[in-house]
Amino acid sequence: MHRLLVALLAALDAVLAAAGGIAVVLAPLTLLWVFGLGAPDWGALWPASAAVWHLGHLVPVTVTLPDAYLAATGIDPSFATFTLSLAPLAFAAFTALFAARSGVRAGEAGAALTGWLSGSLVFTGVASIVALTANADLVASETWLAILLPALLFLVPSFIGAVIGAWRVGDDGPVDAVRDRIERMPAAWAPVPGLVLRGLALTTLGLVAVGGVVVVAGLIARSTQVIGLYQASNADGIGATVIALGQLVYLPTLVLWAVAFTAGPGFALGTDTAVTPAATQVGALPGIPVLGAVPDSTSSWLLLLVLLPVGVGALTGWILRSRMPSTVEPEPLAPRLVVALAVAVLTGGVGALAALASAGAIGPGRLADTGPQPGPLALALGLEVLVGLAILLLSPRFGAGSDHAEVSAPRRDDSPAFSFTPREQVPFDRDEHATGPTPAVSAPGTGIAHDVWPRAYGGPDDADTSAVDDEVRARIRAAWAEPGDDEHRR
Repeated sequence: MHRLLVALLAALDAVLAAAGGIAVVLAPLTLLWVFGLGAPDWGALWPASAAVWHLGHLVPVTVTLPDAYLAATGIDPSFATFTLSLAPLAFAAFTALFAARSGVRAGEAGAALTGWLSGSLVFTGVASIVALTANADLVASETWLAILLPALLFLVPSFIGAVIGAWRVGDDGPVDAVRDRIERMPAAWAPVPGLVLRGLALTTLGLVAVGGVVVVAGLIARSTQVIGLYQASNADGIGATVIALGQLVYLPTLVLWAVAFTAGPGFALGTDTAVTPAATQVGALPGIPVLGAVPDSTSSWLLLLVLLPVGVGALTGWILRSRMPSTVEPEPLAPRLVVALAVAVLTGGVGALAALASAGAIGPGRLADTGPQPGPLALALGLEVLVGLAILLLSPRFGAGSDHAEVSAPRRDDSPAFSFTPREQVPFDRDEHATGPTPAVSAPGTGIAHDVWPRAYGGPDDADTSAVDDEVRARIRAAWAEPGDDEHRR
């Protein structure tokens, strides 16, 4: 595909990724404003929509409450200005997936660098326009962060996707050079880089799946508390819709919190609070229905949840072990050890990034500290996944060794020995026999002419095997005539 066309398509992908994320916020807010307040105020809708989009891309948003609102609600003026930084990661996930898809298409089209640069520059331009036009009196954010963080959320996944696409089809450039260098490595080490990346993808997907299951289980187990908080809010249809949409965009954030809870370190819901399998200590929480899934107390049985990350590591190790080349010689330990350690370390790094993305402030005062801590989560995930990997990767392979071992039955010294010469040891030219007389070549060890030797041992298709049959019968009779163990013969 022509590079100009790839660049245009990548630019279109970037525009759609940015516009789609903003439209997901702007359209519902407009409908809610129309049905709830009447004619929409576009001067307020755009900053509000942009603020939500920025918050979803990890940009902290500063909220300033007006004096009239403070007087009407009785809120302490010291809380008039606060920062919201707990990101609704659904927006970031949408942008990252769209960017990765765009990068893969550019790489498969043979213009990975062109597509990546085009899409990244266009998305950065759109993010700059949004950042420069969205600040208002009530909500504002740092302009440079509002440009940098959304741009990185598109640029990095797009680059990874472009490399993956180029790896699949080749690029006659740096990707192929890396592939050639890997293929020139020793046979035991050549699969290691690919196995490490595959293992990282498997552990990441497995841990996300575990977090999703834990969230669903918590909502089902404490559905009474969740419904009670909905009822206590006394929200009308529009308010209930806003609450439901707000919780939906925070669902990926809750999944990462569940991963931290499963791994052991847990997460915080305010300053000096902790929600872990070992113990739960929380104070007053906002009346958000989904927070009703947070347990008031824990049981020692919940400590068994740490086996889930170990199971993810074990499953990953089994998949990776099945893709390792098996040889007759014993498997070398060093490549397997490197794969296990590298996957565990990288999984811990992904856990640290997940903790950073899913932590932040949801309000003033003690609510400024929520989410998991990067260090403990990275350490816990790395060690637990390493245990599972080691079980499958470092243990000896059962049944390893010779895949085609020779099986020979014991033979008595006095038993007759019959030896047949394989076909490849008796050259036979079919064309020669088809066009001329058959040479009188004797089969080895028999004295029988080659032209009557069976086809399976190098003879012609229409060979007369009667002489061979007679020879075999004669040898059997001779063997039975010799003195020996009659019981053995029977």
